[in-house]
Amino acid sequence: MTSRAQLALRVPDLAASVAFYTKLFGTEPAKLRDGYANFAIAEPPLKLVLIEGTAGEATRMDHLGVEVETTEAVHAATARLGEAGLSTEVEDDTTCCYALQDKVWVSGPGRERWEVYVVKADADSLAEQ
Repeated sequence: MTSRAQLALRVPDLAASVAFYTKLFGTEPAKLRDGYANFAIAEPPLKLVLIEGTAGEATRMDHLGVEVETTEAVHAATARLGEAGLSTEVEDDTTCCYALQDKVWVSGPGRERWEVYVVKADADSLAEQ
């Protein structure tokens, strides 16, 4: 796998969103759990994450990301972003999105959150308890 962009959406109806994105991208979710789904889309290379929000609300962007292959790539991104003068927040061995991850967070000028992350293993919960 090479790096790919991630788009995480908070959706009001997970089942309807899974059905829509399955049709749109022609692929089933790679992971489907309680309140959560993700698609590993080959073309275009995209990790689409759906997080169940509140019924009746409009879908909104939750966060953006870049999935990389190794912890070393996360560390390299952390160094590069810090050297570029960006404030970083490192999370090692954190549980997120039903996965054990190492990651670094930065925020854009509009407060949009970006993560550079690697999935190290599967996990049993959406977020760290």
